[in-house]
This record gives sequence, structure tokens and C-alpha cells, in this order.
Amino acid sequence: MIAELVSSALGLALYLNTLSADFCYDDSRAIKTNQDLLPETPWTHIFYNDFWGTLLTHSGSHKSYRPLCTLSFRLNHAIGGLNPWSYHLVNVLLHAAVTGLFTSFSKILLGDGYWTFMAGLMFASHPIHTEAVAGIVGRADVGASLFFLLSLLCYMKHCSTRGASARTWGWFLGTGLCAGCSMLWKEQGVTVLAVSAVYDVFVFHRLKMKQILPTIYKRKNLSLFLSISLLTFWGTSLLGARLYWMGNKPPSFSNSDNPAADSDSLLARTLTFFYLPTKNLWLLLCPDTLSFDWSMDAIPLLKTICDWRNLHTVAFYTGLLLLAYYGLKSPSVERECNGKFVTNGKQNANGHSCHSEVEYRNSEIKPSFPSKVENGIKNNVSQRTRLPSTENIVVLSLSLLIIPFVPATNLFFYVGFVIAERVLYIPSMGFCLLITVGARALYVKVQKRFLKSLIFYATATLIVFYGLKTAIRNGDWQNEEMLYRSGIKVNPAKAWGNLGNVLKSQSKISEAESAYRNALYYRSNMADMLYNLGLLLQENSRFAEALHYYKLAIGSRPTLASAYLNTGIILMNQGKTEEARRTFLKCSEIPDENLKDPHAHKSSVTSCLYNLGKLYHEQGHYEDALSVYKEAIQKMPRQFAPQSLYNMMGEAYMRLSKLPEAEHWYMESLRSKTDHIPAHLTYGKLLALTGRKSEAEKFFLKAIELDPTKGNCYMHYGQFLLEEARLIEAAEMAKKAAELDSTEFDVVFNAAHMLRQASLNEAAEKYYDLAAKLRPNYPAALMNLGAILHLNGRLQKAEANYLRALRLKPDDIITQSNLRKLWNIMEKQGLKTSKT
Repeated sequence: MIAELVSSALGLALYLNTLSADFCYDDSRAIKTNQDLLPETPWTHIFYNDFWGTLLTHSGSHKSYRPLCTLSFRLNHAIGGLNPWSYHLVNVLLHAAVTGLFTSFSKILLGDGYWTFMAGLMFASHPIHTEAVAGIVGRADVGASLFFLLSLLCYMKHCSTRGASARTWGWFLGTGLCAGCSMLWKEQGVTVLAVSAVYDVFVFHRLKMKQILPTIYKRKNLSLFLSISLLTFWGTSLLGARLYWMGNKPPSFSNSDNPAADSDSLLARTLTFFYLPTKNLWLLLCPDTLSFDWSMDAIPLLKTICDWRNLHTVAFYTGLLLLAYYGLKSPSVERECNGKFVTNGKQNANGHSCHSEVEYRNSEIKPSFPSKVENGIKNNVSQRTRLPSTENIVVLSLSLLIIPFVPATNLFFYVGFVIAERVLYIPSMGFCLLITVGARALYVKVQKRFLKSLIFYATATLIVFYGLKTAIRNGDWQNEEMLYRSGIKVNPAKAWGNLGNVLKSQSKISEAESAYRNALYYRSNMADMLYNLGLLLQENSRFAEALHYYKLAIGSRPTLASAYLNTGIILMNQGKTEEARRTFLKCSEIPDENLKDPHAHKSSVTSCLYNLGKLYHEQGHYEDALSVYKEAIQKMPRQFAPQSLYNMMGEAYMRLSKLPEAEHWYMESLRSKTDHIPAHLTYGKLLALTGRKSEAEKFFLKAIELDPTKGNCYMHYGQFLLEEARLIEAAEMAKKAAELDSTEFDVVFNAAHMLRQASLNEAAEKYYDLAAKLRPNYPAALMNLGAILHLNGRLQKAEANYLRALRLKPDDIITQSNLRKLWNIMEKQGLKTSKT
């Protein structure tokens, strides 16, 4: 128990500094934008959607079915919202629990000595676990490992009680339930059933390959046959149900996710897929270089036999085969006595092997069972007669290392990654056990005390180095910027791109632009990076450059709806309405099939339709606008905020004088977002139009209350007051609006109008002048400034502004008429005019 507690404490202590870390990496899609975590979403959706909130049967789904992990995120969200602290705390506690269980598991195999302690400490401190523990989405791996170990321990208990107690099938039921739970945390959890079968056959019964079939078919081993058959049946059932639930179709991935899978060369695919397990083992053995992402070109493809990395592959599989042969080879002296195998003169009791006395003494294994008295004779039943041999543990270690890793090998289906460190969380158990039992075997074999001490301290030093590396790596996971900078040397394209997003969020615009360009230097066709660079340029009013990168992004990924959306918005603002219309229409026709994030795609398509409707609205085509708005409502995903769309529906109906329909949609807008200011203003205008003046005023005042710094609210209220002939109040609202939004042309221009209608001509002149400065090439602004100057007796200035307006719009009848009247007055007063 002390070993378990110390190992768990170390696992907890090493990751305590991650509690202050932010959301990183994949956390955004799994938590921040995952609608399945929200209380308004029925919790049953978790069982129909994948890990990212996409319907599991959708063609673009990642097919990662992990409902129990998502449920834990939902509970986190219900308790602490989006505060990352509670999410990290659960991950760290789960890792501590898994470490304790692994140490208990090791004790069954290694005994209650310091080698068990070593195995537990090595697992607690291994740096490969950092991504799974420090990255919140890594909870899938940690949670699956917890139930993986519980299932395995239940099966070991089933083996030890089989034939002796009826409760043995209760332990087997626990095995099946925990295996199912492990799979519902993460898919690879189901492999525990295969590991359990390996334990039963090769460790508990200590059979060799040639003995399996003859032994199983013997009547006395019927219980073994039944257990293995039930494991096989349950595993097949779980996999079959899993395949059926995801629509009987494997997921599809992009070239950047798994370049080898997309390669046209069979040789390149074969050599690369054989090499990748070698690289994974090296990360377990020497985790010097770690990265948040190993996709794209992080591991270059092996394209020829001459690639020197093939030597690593050959060495890896040769070593693996030698270890397997060592673990499964027949002992030098072996015979069968009364149905039980006898090895080196010692009978194998209860299916377990016996250590030699030298190995037992040097391993410092202590008895864990008290002496029993049977028929008056004292019977010493000690742990040493129940421990598996080194060969047994090697076989089990290899099964723990290899079997849970098999789903990631691309052997049965292609996966969406090249290397993923968190996938090695469960296989690392086999690795830690293998290293520990190897060190123990050397320790037992050598005779000199100096060599024994050297082996022991070398193992302890390895654990210390692992712990130091874990502590350093935790620092990288403290925030996104450090994490992405640490990955530049492994995956520069992905790391620079993600770093650009972080720098942009910190308002470091020039650094963010540089980061995006660095990412594109390494991989020029990344649609997301082209889009992000375009968005950065658009937000900094570099519209021509932004359009260039949006078009490149669309060329790289023709289904990127957000690029079409922003392209259309820029074109619409530039007055290129026909080109904008075509862009919005094209975006609205893109299907969401085979897209990674169909929710985001649908949101962009809905926004395109919304902007297309606004374009029709501004052109006075209100029926067309309504048709587009209705299509947008049909295509709108659950997470889309509909208040602006509903409000525009109301405005279109109001323009068509369909006031009941307009009122309905204004109310829908307010129901979807009770503090939506535009809906308060537009609904207030409708109420005023229909004679409900007191109600209207309440909505205008409520809009001001919601945002007292928004000049537009005061402007609309001022117009209402003006219509009610409350001129002094209207003038005050106009001045307030213009002061708050002094850079907004529409607000300043309308404020000037209101002041003029209130006969406050001096104040009106001030704001008409400001409006003309905001848009010096807008004829209406110059004409109105000329008109107020005309009224205020500043005739020469009025003439200059009329003439400027006419240069921009020569056929404007009102300006021509006003100018003629002005010239008449100037001539009567003897003033010189431009006409003369």
C-alpha cells in the first residue's frame, strides 16, 4: 500500500503546476465550442455524437466515440463553466489513481519489494504522459487507462478464484463492464480483453505456444476455455456494436493528418507504417524531443529501401521477436507430472511459476499471506510461490505494450495522426513493466554487489531523469504560446500557424503576421493558415491583400465556407455587389459532407445567407431578402446565434408593411437574446408606428440601459422624441449620440439632421461639418453641409460645398436648385459668386 500511495503522490505532485494552465490545442473544439457540454443540450446527445460534438454517422465525423469522457467534461462544465482549473484537476487526479492501480498491478507480478516501487515511480514520472495529463482532451486516454486496469485486475481475480468460489463469475462480470467503460472513454480500451487472455494463457497457466490447444481442450481446463471464449465473445460484441453505432464506415482524414495513408506509393506506405512503431518506442525509451503535434511532415516518409531509418525498423522488430521468443520459449527441463507442469524440478503451483531461491532472496520479496494450519500441519503459503517468472512477465509486458498500440498502427484502418503521444499512455504500462523486470533480471543474475548497486542506481537515475523531463515539459503546457514554440523544431508548419493565432489574440499583429508567413513558408497550401492570414489583414483594413489570401485558401480548399463569407463581405463593402452576391450564393451551395467540423461550416453558410439577405435588403429587394433569410433559418445549426437574422426578418416584413409578421420576428429575436439591442430599437420603432408610444419609449430606454456608451441607441430614441415633437429632448439625444459615436458617419449625419429639425442650426452645422470630414467624397454630406451654412448665412462656404457636391454628382436636382437660390441671395447682397 505504501508503494501505491507514494507512486500516486509523485504522479499528483509532478502535474500540480498544470492546474493554472489554460485551455490548449484541441481543447477548443472538444470543450469551448462543443454544444454537448451545455445544459440546454439534452445530455442524451452525448451518446449519438462523437468526441467533438458531431453526429457520429455524419460523413465528416472523426468517429471518436467517447461518451463517458464527454460526460465528464459536461459535469466539469456544470460545476466550473469554462474555468480550466477544474478540468486540469480532474486529469491530475485521474493520473494519480491510474498510477496507484498500476503499482498494485505490478505488485501482483513483482511482489511487495522495491522493484514494484520502481515500476510505479517510472510510470508516475514518464514524460510521454504529459500530453495526456496536461492536455485536457488527454482525459480520454487517462480515463480509459483507469478502467483498463480495473478490468485487468478483475480478470486476474477471476483467474485466482476460478473453480474455488462462485464469486469468480462476479469478477468476470466486473471485467466485462470495466472493459466496456474503458472503450467508452477511448476506443483502445477494448484491447484489455486481449491482454487479459494473454495473462490467463501465458502467465496464469504458463503455457507455451505449442501447449495452448492441447491444454485448452483437456476437460480439466474447461474453465480456461470458457473464460477465453467469453472474452472473445464480449470483445467481438463490443467492436460490432461500436462499428454499427458509427454507421459501419471508417472516418476520412486529410493528407496533412496522415501523409503516409494518402501516399500513392505502396512501398512508401509500407516502409513508413513499419517504421512508425519504432519511432514510438524511441519516444518511450528516450523522450527527449516531444511535440504537441506530429502530423504533416514531422516524420518524413520512407520512400526507398536505402533510407537509413529502415535499419531502425529491422533492429526494432528483431528485438521484439527475440523478446517474444525469450518469453515463450520452453524451459530447459520440463515434464508433466500428474497433469501439472514441473520446471527444473519444481512443480508449478496454481498455474504460477516459482523463482529460484537466489532470485527470491535478491529481489527482497516478502510473504504476503499468513501461515495456514491444515490438519494440524503448518503450511507456509508465501507470495514467492505465486509470483510469475521473468519470462511470464516479459510476455505480459509485451502484450501491454503492443496490443493497446495496434489500433494506432494503420494495420486495420487508417488513423488521423502520424504519432500521438497521448496514445502511448496505456502502452507505457507495458514499457515500464518491461524495463523494470529487465533491470530486476540483471540484478538477480549478476553476483558482484558493485554491479547490483550499479543496476539499481541506474534504474533510479532513469526515473529521476524522467521526472525532471516531465517537470520541464509541464512548463511547455502552461500556456499555448510556450507549447507551440516548443513544437517548432518538430512540426514548424503547424506550430507557427497555431502560434500566429495566439499572438493575434494578444494583439501582437506584426508578430502574428510573421508567424503565419513562416507557417506558409514550410507548407504553402495550408488553407487554414491562408485564411487566418487573410482574416488578420482584413481586420487591419488591408483588404486587397486579404482578398488575395482568401482566394488562395479557397483554391487550396474549395469547401472553406468562412473564406467565401469574408470575401463576400469585403466585396460588398467595396460596392462590388454583383461579385459579392455570386460569392455568397456559391458559399450557400457547398455541402457539409466529409468536413471535419460541419457545425462551423453550417455557421459560415448561414452567415453567408444572412449577408446575402442584407445585400438584397439594401437594394430594396425585400421579397428576395426574405427568401434568403428563410433559407438561412433552415440551414442554421444549433449553436448559431439567430437574433440578428430574426431581427432582419422583422425589418424586411416591416418594409413590406406586413406589421404582424414583423412583430413576430422582432419578438423571436428578443426571445433568442433578451439583451439584443438592435431588436429593442427596431421593435420600438414598430410600436411607435402602430401607436403604442409608451411601450415604444420603454424599448428605446431599455436599449440605452443595456449599453449607455452606444450612440446609435440615443440616435434612435432622439428620432422617436422628434416625431413626438419633444424637440429639446430630441436635441439632447442627438448631441449625446454624436459625442459617443463621433467616428460613425451614420450616427453623426443623422444627429445633424435631428438638430436641424429641432431648429438648432448652429449645432447642426457642427455635426454636418464633422460628417463631411468623415466622408469627404459623399455628395449628400456636402450638400447638407452647404444647406445649413446657407441657412446660417455663411454664403461663400455654402457655395463651396454645393459646388463640391455637384462635382461628385453633377445631376443632383436639389443641389442645383439650392445653388441657384444661394446665387440669387449673394447677387442681391453684392457678393461675388463663382458664376460671375
